[in-house]
Amino acid sequence: MEKNNKTSQEPELVKVPNLIINDLTVIAPNRNAKDIGTLKEGVIFAENVYYPNRVQLYDLYHDVLSMDGYLTGIVQKRIDNVLNKSLKFIENSGKVGDDNTKMISGAKGRFIITKILESIIWGTSGMEFLVGKELNVVEIPRKHIKPEKGVITKQQYGVSIENNFVIDDMPFVWVVGEKNDLGLLLGCSMYAIYKRGTFGDYAQYVEIFGQPVRIIKYDAYDTKTKQELKQLLDNSGSSLAMMLPKQADFEMMDGKTNNGDGQLQLGLIKACDDAMGICILGNTETTSSSKASGFAQAKEHAKQQNEILKSDMAFVANMLNSEKFLSILKSYGYSTDGTFVYDKELDLNELKLRMEVDTFVSSKVPVGDDYWYETYGIEKPENYEELKAKMEQEEEEEEPEPNPDDEETKEPKDAKSKLLETKKKTVKDLVFKSLADFFDQARQ
Repeated sequence: MEKNNKTSQEPELVKVPNLIINDLTVIAPNRNAKDIGTLKEGVIFAENVYYPNRVQLYDLYHDVLSMDGYLTGIVQKRIDNVLNKSLKFIENSGKVGDDNTKMISGAKGRFIITKILESIIWGTSGMEFLVGKELNVVEIPRKHIKPEKGVITKQQYGVSIENNFVIDDMPFVWVVGEKNDLGLLLGCSMYAIYKRGTFGDYAQYVEIFGQPVRIIKYDAYDTKTKQELKQLLDNSGSSLAMMLPKQADFEMMDGKTNNGDGQLQLGLIKACDDAMGICILGNTETTSSSKASGFAQAKEHAKQQNEILKSDMAFVANMLNSEKFLSILKSYGYSTDGTFVYDKELDLNELKLRMEVDTFVSSKVPVGDDYWYETYGIEKPENYEELKAKMEQEEEEEEPEPNPDDEETKEPKDAKSKLLETKKKTVKDLVFKSLADFFDQARQ
């Protein structure tokens, strides 16, 4: 009896899910010195028709991305621009799905969105979802993903389907990215390598020419003076010093005639940063500014980056609404009868200009009330029909009765004037009034 009680009190063993990443032989990135030759070899191996392999190229990506602060910053900036947007799950009934919205806005949802966006930067991303009651996801190392062959290999240098995992046969493995896409980091790697070498040259320039050079000349036959001067230099600091006999002809070709302040190296570094900024963000002025830049130029660059942001948001929404991801969500008990949609963000300056155009158009042709709600981001009330009928009734009651005497004295008016006079206020008029008040407050 005691034995049975003891057995019942023993903790149950926790079953560890059989993940494919547990069968992979993961190797740390190669941190050896990289140059343009390494980049070229990596691209050749990755583009091989029969045995494509991205290991060397991804090791290079790891190296340049982790060691270049500017590149890391602009990549994270592009990802954060999408992560900071409000994303909701709208059910087919039109209501917001709270469970799905809470999930996609939480830590796991942000992780999934990040990996989707990283497929643009790296060329591919892989995730494995753990079987269980709650959604849980882990990343699959990119060096093991062979999108050209449609497999995930146990060894990073593997390429064949034998003894490996076929992506299409695994319902809880999701690989995002085009088959032959090597990512935006391919265009940045060359500039990152040149920039790293230029920084080394600039550091050497500062080390050599950042301190004054002490030059002492002595009589070649006066050895005693030479020893005393050497002792003097040794005891007077560690900056660069030279002892030369007076009979020697000495001239230091330091290169400062054309590069007196190191702008040669700094100019190349900035050129590399600008090239990487254009590759990742599509512009330069939203991250760093040039001497010749102004408000108009920065505004134009911001518009260009906004177009990239819209493209990224559309890409993420398409991936989240894909059949693959929805089937994974369904296995966790989440609703799939709906769509993931980003909230519409309104630009006040653009809305103000659009309101003027819409006002003119609505005076020429009828415009539906739903257009005003959707365009200007105003939530439509649930009892919309009731409120509209009440508003129309109040307007009819406020309208004064016509006076027969006044009608006789008034001059006849054309049909257009009568139409404008008899036109009743609609929801559009109230929308315009609220928008006008809002813009007046913002201008003040």
